[in-house]
Amino acid sequence: MSALRWRCGGVLAAASFALLAACQPQAATTANADTAPAPAKAEAPATPGVSAYVPNQKDGTISVIDTGSDTVVRTLSAGGALGKRLQQIALGPDGQSLYVVDAEHHRLLRVEIAGDRVIGELDIGEGAEGVGLSPDGRQLAVCVELQNQVMFVDVAKLAVTGHVDTQGKAPEHCAWTPDGAQVITSNEASDSLDVIDVAAGKSIASIATSGHPRDIAFAADGHTAYVAQESANVVDVIDLATRKKMRSVAAGLRTAGVVVSDDGSRVYASNGGGASVTVSDGASGKLLVEIPVGQRPWNPSLTPDGRKLYVANGRSNTVSVIDTAAMKELKQIPVGEMPWGVVMGR
Repeated sequence: MSALRWRCGGVLAAASFALLAACQPQAATTANADTAPAPAKAEAPATPGVSAYVPNQKDGTISVIDTGSDTVVRTLSAGGALGKRLQQIALGPDGQSLYVVDAEHHRLLRVEIAGDRVIGELDIGEGAEGVGLSPDGRQLAVCVELQNQVMFVDVAKLAVTGHVDTQGKAPEHCAWTPDGAQVITSNEASDSLDVIDVAAGKSIASIATSGHPRDIAFAADGHTAYVAQESANVVDVIDLATRKKMRSVAAGLRTAGVVVSDDGSRVYASNGGGASVTVSDGASGKLLVEIPVGQRPWNPSLTPDGRKLYVANGRSNTVSVIDTAAMKELKQIPVGEMPWGVVMGR
């Protein structure tokens, strides 16, 4: 069956349509009009979903998942130019490109999605891992773990504009606050967060956490951060106004990823050692359910409507799809080798 293509969120997506088998009856007499079969109706075409992007660390590819059909519709490789140690990726402000940390060659790559080709690269030094796009789409923050610093990059020029040393050690994730005024880093070697004032170009605070912080998510209020704590098996809830930990929410074994629903009612944590996703009540912190998924789940992402959660299973080479209303796994989608996480399109 042939495939039709259209644009979704700026990215070409594909799906198949059922053939229309409609009958065109001749004029019927009054005697048999009531008993003649009704013309067949066309089946509704599958609705394409937002694209989700999955960097596969070990094979140097990026799987593109159509969240409507929950299938891999493309695999990006840029002709083998992405390296064999892919780390975090960020979707560009235009939705047409991805920014990819190629740890093997110490580069930040700009990859054109439609053409599957590298259209820009920047030397970022050894040990870079995390990358995050500012809310206004103008800057990237790159966590350079081995150098204990954050590098700021002008998106339009793909040029370094500055460096900020962190107070903590081994910053892994770089997360912009919703207002774009600060970047929060999770420092896995010092069990802390740095709060970086972007305008001032310096770290203005260090916040102690429960143990081995990794992924960071923000509540809609912009003042509350949720941080996965891998060695503590919890999610820390941080008040950014007071720069203090308010409480810890129980999760599963070796919590590595976290995401929060738009309304703040649910906190989802992926647990690398427990092969699970835990769901907690956003207000009370009460653990609601633990959902089995694949092995070593990392860095989940919600669809824009919040109806489905996608989590990369690093040792299963799959992505689990979770129905957030039913709070259960719907399926696992095969992807490349050692998927790092899921970045949702718009």
